[in-house]
Amino acid sequence: MKNTFKIIIVVIVIIAVLLVLSPFFLNLSGSVGAKQVKQGDTVKVEYTGTFENGTVFDTSESREPLEFVAGTGQMIPGFDNAVIGMKTGQEKEIRLQPSEAYGNYDPELVQEIPIEQVPIEEEIKQGMVLAVTLPNGRQVPARVKEVTSETITVDLNHPLAGEILNFRFKVVDIAS
Repeated sequence: MKNTFKIIIVVIVIIAVLLVLSPFFLNLSGSVGAKQVKQGDTVKVEYTGTFENGTVFDTSESREPLEFVAGTGQMIPGFDNAVIGMKTGQEKEIRLQPSEAYGNYDPELVQEIPIEQVPIEEEIKQGMVLAVTLPNGRQVPARVKEVTSETITVDLNHPLAGEILNFRFKVVDIAS
């Protein structure tokens, strides 16, 4: 009976030790006591972005990690929000609706412009990206959708507007 009691105590102690040490060995929650990302921290992340069908549209693979200041609007809202609270070494997968990424596709941002108003000397072709100056003086990229002898049709929507985007990313560094 005494031996059985001792064995039970030893098993309980071993289980307790394993539960305490498991995050270190299994990396279940990143480093215990590690710093968490907060607004204003400079963060470096490795990431891969895919469309719903699994096609990769962007990745940091073979490049330096992406560096940005968390919570300041440098990134699309869903990505920016997802990194807050993460720890160094922690990984996450997120699925962003268009409203959390580049917005919904807006057909009103497709404009037809008389070709003589386009100050460019080279031949304009479908698929080209032109810099268009808005009334406020800001320049934005516009993709040429159609070219006729008298007009060009440009799309001012971001190329990823209207898309559901998936990201897999890992926080590799946090600096205050």
